Amino acid sequence: MTDPLPLLKDLVAIPSVNPMGRDVSGPEFFEGRVTEYLVAHLARIGVPHEVIETAPGRANVIARLDAAGATKTILLDAHQDTVPIDGMTIPPFEPTERDGRVYGRGSCDVKGGMAAMLAAFTRLAHDRPAGMANVVLSLTCDEESTSLGINHLVGSWLGRAPAYRLCPQRPDVAIVAEPTELDIVVAHRGATRWKLHTAGRACHSSRPNEGINAIYRMARVLKCLEEFAAWLPGSRPAHRLCGPATLSVGLISGGSSVNVVPDACVIEIDRRAIPGEESQVVKDEVVNYLKERLDFDLVHDAPYCTSPPLGDDLNGELAAQLSRSITTVVGPRQTVGVPYGTHASRIAKANVPAVVFGPGNIAQAHTKDEWIAIDQLRQAADVYYHFCTTAG
Repeated sequence: MTDPLPLLKDLVAIPSVNPMGRDVSGPEFFEGRVTEYLVAHLARIGVPHEVIETAPGRANVIARLDAAGATKTILLDAHQDTVPIDGMTIPPFEPTERDGRVYGRGSCDVKGGMAAMLAAFTRLAHDRPAGMANVVLSLTCDEESTSLGINHLVGSWLGRAPAYRLCPQRPDVAIVAEPTELDIVVAHRGATRWKLHTAGRACHSSRPNEGINAIYRMARVLKCLEEFAAWLPGSRPAHRLCGPATLSVGLISGGSSVNVVPDACVIEIDRRAIPGEESQVVKDEVVNYLKERLDFDLVHDAPYCTSPPLGDDLNGELAAQLSRSITTVVGPRQTVGVPYGTHASRIAKANVPAVVFGPGNIAQAHTKDEWIAIDQLRQAADVYYHFCTTAG
C-alpha cells in the first residue's frame, strides 16, 4: 500500500507559493517545481498523463486510469499552490514530523489532500481492483488566487478551451480535496471580489479647500458599506448549511504623500454569496445601494474573483456513496456546509455532482504554524481508494 506521508513531505519541501497578485519573482513562487515532481511520479508509476499550460509557467497536470468495463468516471481534484509564507513561525519548506503531525506550508491546504489522492491513485494503478471506476486525477494551478487551473479544465468541457486528451468530457462525479476533517462538504458560500475607486482633485495640503479629498470620499463609502454589511445577513434567509450572506472590506490604499490632498483611493470588497445567489447580481446590489446614498461618482472594477457558491441540490447521491466509504474506513462522519469556497462549485457549474472531502482542519490552513494530522492523512487516502473501487 502506498503511504501518503513521504509524498506529503516531498510536496511540502517544494515551494509553490501563489503570489496572490503581487509583483514578485523567485524560486518559491508559482507551481512549476511541484508540477515537475508530479509528472516524474506519474511517469514512474507508468500512468498516462498530460501537462496543460493555463498561463505562462503555470500548468494543470491530468492523469487517468481506465478500468475494463467501467461506465463511470470519477474526478479527484487537488490544487498545487499554497498561500504566501509571511508571518510563519516555523520553517515553511522543511516538513517536520512531530507528535503525530506534519508541519509546513501547504501541509493542510492542500498538499495533504493532494498526497492522499496521489497515494490512492498510485495504489489503484498498481492493484487495478475489480469494480474500479475510471479515475481522472486533476492537479490544478492557481486555486488560491484567480482559479486559472480549474476554470481552464471546466471550460474545456464546455467548449471554452481546447479539449484535454485525458479528460475530454465532463466526469460523472468529482471529489475536491480540501481540509474537512474527513467530513463531507456538500454546500459552501461563494465569493465575489472587486475594487472600488473614489476620485478627487489633488492640491497642496496647506490649501486643502482647493482640492477634493478622495480619501474623505472613501470614508463616506465605507460608512455606507458598514451599514450594508450589518443589514445584509438578515436581509435574506441564511442557508441551512453554510450560513448567511456577508460583506467585508479587506484592503484600502490612497494618496501619494501626506502633504498632497489625495486624488485617488481604492478599496477591495469581499461579498460572500450563499447558494442561490449569482456573482453579478450580488455586485449590482452593492453598486445600487451606494448609488442611492452618495452624491459623487464611484468606479467599480469588474470582479477579479467570481467564485460561485456550491448548493446541495445535485450532490446528494454522491455524498451518500462517499459516506459509505468513509464509514467503512474510519466510521461515521458528518455531511456539512462551510463558509469558504472551493473548486467544487466551479465543477458543479458544469452540472457535475461535486463534494469536498479531505484530511486536516480548515482552522490550520494558512496559519503561521500550519500542520496536518498524519492519521487523517492516511485515512483519507484509504477513503479515496475505497470510493474509487466501489462507486463504479
